[in-house]
Amino acid sequence: MSTSMLLPDDVELSDDALEAVTERLPDHYEVIDGAIVEIPSMSKYAGRVANRLNRAVARYLDQRDIGEADVELLFHIPQPSDEGRNRQPDWSYVSYERWAKDRPITYRGAAWDVVPDIATEVVSPFDYADDVIAKVREYLRGGVRLAWIVYPLSQEIHAYWPGANSIRVYGAGDELDAGDILPGFRTAVAALFPPLEPPSPRVPEPPAA
Repeated sequence: MSTSMLLPDDVELSDDALEAVTERLPDHYEVIDGAIVEIPSMSKYAGRVANRLNRAVARYLDQRDIGEADVELLFHIPQPSDEGRNRQPDWSYVSYERWAKDRPITYRGAAWDVVPDIATEVVSPFDYADDVIAKVREYLRGGVRLAWIVYPLSQEIHAYWPGANSIRVYGAGDELDAGDILPGFRTAVAALFPPLEPPSPRVPEPPAA
């Protein structure tokens, strides 16, 4: 779930302007159709899953040194109808082909002006399915090479590629890979999920009178 936020009239939606007024911005936000949209942070469990994924890829990158992996970074991912679109994947990977290792990164500026190679959403209890899949479609439309949706309760990871008519589903007994984006990378899917308390049964609310 997200909420829109209007900034004062004297604030422009540019990276430098946003960075200069960070005290007036929510902790987690995206820029959609020219508006600041506050988004919730990941749940504690989803955050731990994202961190485990990050550590698994970081161990691989320690040996390969071909890119950078991070949790909850804001990226400029332009869309045909919204060139200024900024999105914050739960986890992402940027290769040195897209942003060279020795290329400077601005100290100011809110969003990283590069489209990640891999963008990942880890589903939290307050996420809506339609919102998550719409975000993944934006990633792919904007130039992301691979998108993962991680489902903690079912311990599954669904992989999407640009232009593909099918998805690949990785179950708890599988090993996750990223094809030629991370050559040779494999990690056990089950190892990405810490122990989880059984969720409380959902009791439907009675219809309004």
